[in-house]
Amino acid sequence: QVQLVESGGGLVQPGGSLNLSCTASGTRDRFGVMGWYRQAPGKQRELVASIIIGIIIGGTTKYAASVKGRFTISRDNAKNTVSLQMNSLKPEDTAVYYCYGGRGTLGYWGQGTQVTVSS
Repeated sequence: QVQLVESGGGLVQPGGSLNLSCTASGTRDRFGVMGWYRQAPGKQRELVASIIIGIIIGGTTKYAASVKGRFTISRDNAKNTVSLQMNSLKPEDTAVYYCYGGRGTLGYWGQGTQVTVSS
């Protein structure tokens, strides 16, 4: 059974940093795409960042406009992990962050980790 487990969430002051990690278990096969989504109270889940295995070394990355320049996504294909380094955090970044792994027509979600940005 494939499982994705997130870690690294918490409470941080505005301007601070957090690093989220997601580890996949129950599979040795790589995901074609891995990413992070978030959902704030009363809002829809939205894509934060994704990284796709491809020709480009390190993968092809995509970011939401609201986090570009502040967040960095990376993955370790050998370990089937994906990380999200979040810098210059803002109160509007407060949400539950979900890890996602996609392979072919199948998609897998983690249970989420809370990130709260508040003074």
